[in-house]
Amino acid sequence: MNDAKGAPIHVLLMISSMRGGGSEQQTLLLLRHLDRKRFTPHLYVLHRDGDLMSRIPADVNVHSFEDAPPRTGMYFPGRELRRQVRHLRSILKSQSIDVIYDRTFHMTMIAGPAAKAIGVPRVSTIVSPPEHALPLVESRFVELKRRRLAKAYRDSFRVVAVSRQAAESAHRYYGLTKQIIEVIPNPVDPYSLQESISAEPAIDDHNDNLSLVCVGRMTAEKGHRDLIDAMIMLDKTTRQLPKIWLRLIGDGPLRHDLEMRWNASPRTNVIEFMGRIDQPAKWIAAADALVLPSLFEGMPNVVLEAMSLGTPVIATRAGGTIELEHDEPTILWADPHSPDSLADAILEFAADPSSAKQRVVAASRMIQTRHNMATTAQRIEALLQQAVQAN
Repeated sequence: MNDAKGAPIHVLLMISSMRGGGSEQQTLLLLRHLDRKRFTPHLYVLHRDGDLMSRIPADVNVHSFEDAPPRTGMYFPGRELRRQVRHLRSILKSQSIDVIYDRTFHMTMIAGPAAKAIGVPRVSTIVSPPEHALPLVESRFVELKRRRLAKAYRDSFRVVAVSRQAAESAHRYYGLTKQIIEVIPNPVDPYSLQESISAEPAIDDHNDNLSLVCVGRMTAEKGHRDLIDAMIMLDKTTRQLPKIWLRLIGDGPLRHDLEMRWNASPRTNVIEFMGRIDQPAKWIAAADALVLPSLFEGMPNVVLEAMSLGTPVIATRAGGTIELEHDEPTILWADPHSPDSLADAILEFAADPSSAKQRVVAASRMIQTRHNMATTAQRIEALLQQAVQAN
């Protein structure tokens, strides 16, 4: 075991892939910012793919389930999970891993039994309120997976929740003690954002349109349908309003239905379905406002990025998003599950640009004090070291 004796601690970060979602972005940030004098970082993925793979620091040791021995024998429920656990166990042994940082519940389900079998401590992360997220994402054996996850989280040294909402949900849903849960909000790295923007061609978006952008996977919990219904309502409003150009960045199982819903309505405003974009930061920076219509959230990275870039935010009061406002207004709020409320918020934004500027200034202050990358990395590093020392 490597801890205070001088040799760096070998820490294994776990994520399904590096395809560009919020958890993948947060994993990449931690890989970049871990103190190399104290930690030797490893990354374990199920699939060695995704836009962010090319941005992983060169000194990170990457391991993948794709390298596991091929499966043999008859299929039975749970066989793939057992293969994943077995392969991870072999990586933990061969790489002399001292501590695991598992992020997202699928990786926790693998890490729990693999780490316990050979005595490797873990720090786990819960990124969304599980009582909403698990039944939505997992359609089969939900109760069995809930019990397995509860056990895996109880076996962790600490469970990091990205928001108080996620922490309270984990306490209720998994029966975790509040002592094992620590709330560490997601950070944002403004330098990485500016780096990604400067590497891309500039967007010429200076016209009389009201330019809005929504970034997220097109699944039910992200609320795209409510936003499209709000846009249909805005097309029918009698109030003076500039033409709205809404860009939807992302893909997913609901995209076709969303396109059909928009195309079936008479309209003067525009919705552009842009699909997945590797670096959406430049589109967020160029927009007049970011819209987040989610039904629930853990701690939305896209809002943190918008705030860091100085882009106003219109968002629903959903889960951890409400924790991105403290002593002064930072977000123009709408109600979740309410197209009417979203439409009203967009109308209010268009009518009162001076208030939007005040919220942007307040959001920038909040980002610097509460979502600082260096401070967050130090808190996670402390947990990792404590887990190794306690073991």
